[in-house]
Amino acid sequence: MFVKLKVIAESLSVILKSILTAFLVLWLPYWGLYIFSLAQLSYTTVLVLCYVIYFTKLLGSPESTKQQALPVSRMTDMLPRITRSRAFVNWEEAKLTWSFFKQSFLKQILTEGERYVMTFLNVLNFGDQGVYDIVNNLGSLVARLIFQPIEESFYIFFAKVLEREKDATLQKQLMIHPTSFPLPRPQEDVAVAAAVLESLLKLALLAGLTITVFGFAYSQLALDIYGGAMLSSGSEQLTINLQVDPHVPSAFSYQMRGAGPILLRAYCLYVLLLAINGVTECFTFAAMSKEEVDRYNFTMLALSSSFLVLSYLLTRWCGSVGFILANCFNMGIRITQSLCFIHRYYQKSPHRPLAGLCLSPVLLGTFALSGGVTSLSEVFLCCEQGWLARLVHVAVGALCLGATLGMAFLTETKLIHFLRTQLVLFIVFPSLDWDEGHEVQVNWLSASRSSWEEEKGQNLGCPEGAVWSATVK
Repeated sequence: MFVKLKVIAESLSVILKSILTAFLVLWLPYWGLYIFSLAQLSYTTVLVLCYVIYFTKLLGSPESTKQQALPVSRMTDMLPRITRSRAFVNWEEAKLTWSFFKQSFLKQILTEGERYVMTFLNVLNFGDQGVYDIVNNLGSLVARLIFQPIEESFYIFFAKVLEREKDATLQKQLMIHPTSFPLPRPQEDVAVAAAVLESLLKLALLAGLTITVFGFAYSQLALDIYGGAMLSSGSEQLTINLQVDPHVPSAFSYQMRGAGPILLRAYCLYVLLLAINGVTECFTFAAMSKEEVDRYNFTMLALSSSFLVLSYLLTRWCGSVGFILANCFNMGIRITQSLCFIHRYYQKSPHRPLAGLCLSPVLLGTFALSGGVTSLSEVFLCCEQGWLARLVHVAVGALCLGATLGMAFLTETKLIHFLRTQLVLFIVFPSLDWDEGHEVQVNWLSASRSSWEEEKGQNLGCPEGAVWSATVK
């Protein structure tokens, strides 16, 4: 729950790792792979040092409320030791830790499984592996920069609001919450969680659909700008001279299938599934009991095995795009698992957060029309007609995107209200360090004037169990 510490430590570690990598590549390129090994080592060293320094300082301040909440009183308590006064291991906590460890291990296989298949089974040549890595890194930027921070922030929110081991009908009442939330007070925690989950699902679906629809028509242009014709064209013949014997010149040639645009288009569909899965799993993992986590682990084990087999078979049949198709299959199964859990969780309550996956037919039609128009624009204007044609292609996409966002603004009014009044609260507030009596002044810049006058000067106190404590100015 030390969100601010995590953000600072990881950001500092990544920045230093990137600077060191760039410096060594420029000045000592002959070190080769040692450069990336040293950079990774520096990343982990800085990360561990940040945590050690922070907790050493925190544990040295007995008056801190955070220090009092920790189960250790000094740094040496974190080291293993044998004591006579109490059990060596808290078995209840150890079992829970083991459950999450198994889950993390299986998720690692599901996340990076295609790389193990690619490395050990030799299903792709090095040229195709290079193209796949480039497209995978480009496509995952959206997931890392946008979806992952939202998923982590709202996991913390759901974990604070909901109690494990209890279904929706047994959750306690939320005594304090933002005054402009579009639900009557007092509310149950589960009602707030349902409203937030519904809005998040709709936001993820809209973001993912936008990337999928427009990514199909602009993948080739993006790769052409980023990597030139080698990534965006249909095929490319590369010849590499390998002089094994200085007196006998030899050459190694292979056909690079130029699957870059196809890979990136498939990845755009994968991003849609990533967006939905991130939201559903952050709720699921926050609300699951230990027994449910264990059952989910068995499902993940079966899914991991089938994913590895499917990756191998699809790659043999379709080339590198088979990895992305296998990932889409894997993500679809995980989404189905999470949706079933959410449905069961809210089955006996009046709340239906899965309604967030239903969009207006008019908006869906706008997406389909935009996809058709941009696809025709790509056929006639991209990417061998010169820069003027490319600019016209980009302008067509901008117009279609504006029309789509405008239609979303008109049809999804509940989501727009959530974004204007609540999203910043849920992302920023869980990351603040709350001490007893700590108050924060919030300016509702996006609220209407009547709402502003209503809320001005109200003091939301700090009762036990409150999710937030704030003074609304």
